[in-house]
Amino acid sequence: MNSLFLLSILIFLPLVGAALLLIFDERNADAMRFWSLGVTLLTFIFSVVLWCQYNPAEGMMVADVKEWVPNWNIYYRLGVDGISLPLVVLTGLVSTLAMAASWSITKHVRGYLILFLMLEAGMMGVFLSLDFFLFYVFWEVMLLPMYFLIGVWGGPRKEYAAIKFFLYTLAGSVLMLIAMLMFYFASGSSSDSFNLVALAKRASEGGLMSPGTQITAFLLLFIGFAIKLPAFPVHTWLPDAHVEAPTPISMILAGVLLKMGGYGIIRIAFPLCPYGAQYCAWGLVAIGVVSIIYGAFAALAQTDFKRLVAYSSVSHMGYVLLGLAIWKINEKTGETMNSDYWQMGLNGAMFQMIAHGISSTGMFFMVGVVYDRVHHRDLNKFGGLMGLMPLYSGLAAGLFFAGLGLPGLCGFIGEVFVVISTWSFSPMLAVISAAGVILTAGYILWAMQRVYLGAEYRGPHPEALTPSNGRENAVAAILLGLAIVLGVYPAVLFDVMEPSIKAMATATAEGYRHSHAEAQAAAG
Repeated sequence: MNSLFLLSILIFLPLVGAALLLIFDERNADAMRFWSLGVTLLTFIFSVVLWCQYNPAEGMMVADVKEWVPNWNIYYRLGVDGISLPLVVLTGLVSTLAMAASWSITKHVRGYLILFLMLEAGMMGVFLSLDFFLFYVFWEVMLLPMYFLIGVWGGPRKEYAAIKFFLYTLAGSVLMLIAMLMFYFASGSSSDSFNLVALAKRASEGGLMSPGTQITAFLLLFIGFAIKLPAFPVHTWLPDAHVEAPTPISMILAGVLLKMGGYGIIRIAFPLCPYGAQYCAWGLVAIGVVSIIYGAFAALAQTDFKRLVAYSSVSHMGYVLLGLAIWKINEKTGETMNSDYWQMGLNGAMFQMIAHGISSTGMFFMVGVVYDRVHHRDLNKFGGLMGLMPLYSGLAAGLFFAGLGLPGLCGFIGEVFVVISTWSFSPMLAVISAAGVILTAGYILWAMQRVYLGAEYRGPHPEALTPSNGRENAVAAILLGLAIVLGVYPAVLFDVMEPSIKAMATATAEGYRHSHAEAQAAAG
């Protein structure tokens, strides 16, 4: 299958599906739901086809480049490698499962489904774009659908949560736009001014930006991506957005949108600003460790089931930032020290993104299943669900254990890789980050005890606690099955990711060495 067609259909198939929803009878909600589920499922199948066609040894698979706005050197340039491919497949999977969870949406069904499919198109575009301007367009395309999906279909404080999400994300987008213009003019306004592959190559050769300018550009990019990650202290939009968003949108938010922050750092910020990335490495590591511990303690303090899971995402995504940033160099020569450990951290961070995409999607879904029945999330009023909903409780336990990081499940591999590699950077920080695992076990086990193992249910609508249906069981079983597969056989991801991560790390280290020599010459 032609690469340009395959990559383009992943982006535009959801948009075509959204447009065709306009011909449906608005009163036939189930027909529109099944149509949208079919569109997301077909998009996921195309992402699996792309996985099967991709050869990790060949590196970046670039589609045919088409002119878009040639006067401004903007091109329709798509591509995929071992870094973006797992995230593309994750997007297709989570979108399909979130659509399957959308049967609980009964208000303005057509509008909801159109915005949902537009959101999927924007997410796919971010992971497949190799033109910085095109990347930025798709990044912004996601903003409005998510704003309305929270603001219209959310909970009691939906307007506040939607506006807060919009303002935080827009602030990050403005910083990213400034950095993008810096690269455009630094490249001499050539035909490759927005070409992420070409810009990364020039940066690796030390010919893109001066060391001081790189630091400025990196900080702008990092803040923009850290908001989406989210990292402490720019995380405060996340708990509100999660709590107020409907269950399917919380699944998308945790499963895919947070990963765009980590992807932006590893795809754009590090390769294009190697000197800035290394200059800020200690600060990034510190932010990662603080996010891990702060997110875990905040989760321990929650009595709202969904807010607890939201803060757990802050903690788990801290491991992603930590793994990306443990890049240690020799101050005199500029050479990377213990490069194998840094690459282990990068692999662990990427694996953690995929693992968290599965476990957090599952946890938010299981919270939503019981919320749809009793319409509250107060942990102190739950109890005894294991006896009332045994199959649901068993599946939920498996998914929460995956989030906990139990060996044999997906959450264990990424965290272990990150903690081990952190030891070469700083043993003390490795010990502190490892303590996050203990805190994670504390809040997850305590939540499970209060919800599933208590003596009896003490909240409203006890008669609504009926066993989960086939659709709910299927979504949970798929996520739990994937959590087991990745926990038992992580090579299915590492074999795809490792060559691209190694190439990125090598090029970034080489770019730093050139910039370091330039900075030394200027200082000497």
